[in-house]
Amino acid sequence: MIARYLLPLLLVPMMLSAQQTPRLHLNSKVAQERHLPFSSGVVVGNTLYLSGMTGVDPSTKGPVTPEEEARLVMNQLKQVVEQAGMTMDDLVSLQVFCTDLSNYDAFNGVYKTYFHGDYPARAFLGASTLLFGARYEVTGIAVRSRNGPSPQK
Repeated sequence: MIARYLLPLLLVPMMLSAQQTPRLHLNSKVAQERHLPFSSGVVVGNTLYLSGMTGVDPSTKGPVTPEEEARLVMNQLKQVVEQAGMTMDDLVSLQVFCTDLSNYDAFNGVYKTYFHGDYPARAFLGASTLLFGARYEVTGIAVRSRNGPSPQK
């Protein structure tokens, strides 16, 4: 009977602190230049939530190889991760959307150069089309390591 009355009293402070967690909204250079209507990443506590990013600049003329595009998208991701004061090794989960699954090996050849040791959990998913004719779109979550630097704004 007492637990019935105490439980709500214990839960309310936890719910209030979760709602008051400050958020830091980050934008990649491309998002800043184009005034895009979303954040490239949002830091809540020690966790960074990354928006989907592509390695395609719609103003660029001519196609790039699958490897070059993989490098461009990973560089875009890295820039936002570092802006949050983290490293690529702080990534814990990634989702890669790809319009041609035969590019799996090309993507992996580039992808593995961005990490030192263990890799984040990852899904590699087929997609029929992506914005601006991109081959890849990558989104993910990073958790700051204990000794990580502070976010840059």
